Amino acid sequence: MSNRTSDPADLADELQDVVGALVRRMRSASPSREVSLTQVSILKRLDREGTATVADLARADKIRHQSVNVAVAALIERGLVHKTADTADLRRKLLGLTDAGRTLLAERREAGSGHIAELIADRMDQAEQQQVSAALVLLRRLIE
Repeated sequence: MSNRTSDPADLADELQDVVGALVRRMRSASPSREVSLTQVSILKRLDREGTATVADLARADKIRHQSVNVAVAALIERGLVHKTADTADLRRKLLGLTDAGRTLLAERREAGSGHIAELIADRMDQAEQQQVSAALVLLRRLIE
């Protein structure tokens, strides 16, 4: 951003550009394995939070139930997610990561995050790294 501005519309536009570029950079460093961003989001949420239903995942990511259902079906077909009956309510189906799903996430994290970590270490001094850390706290508030 050439002009420092606090205009929300300008900030939103710049943030979208920067986040998009970071995602593309991480994806280019990660193993492709043809996993969509929605699928990666589902895998990461299951890894962080444990088992969940399709409805839980749709609510958490604020996307349509049907979109999650399609993504989950592809993940199950690829052996990255498994579906089991909820012992408390046999009508509910719980989704969880398989070992293959955990392995894929680990590979993506190592490749993508490792690449970004190298860029941070190479291109930012300690004060700049602290600024990024502080900014992340604020950015998380946007998605909560």
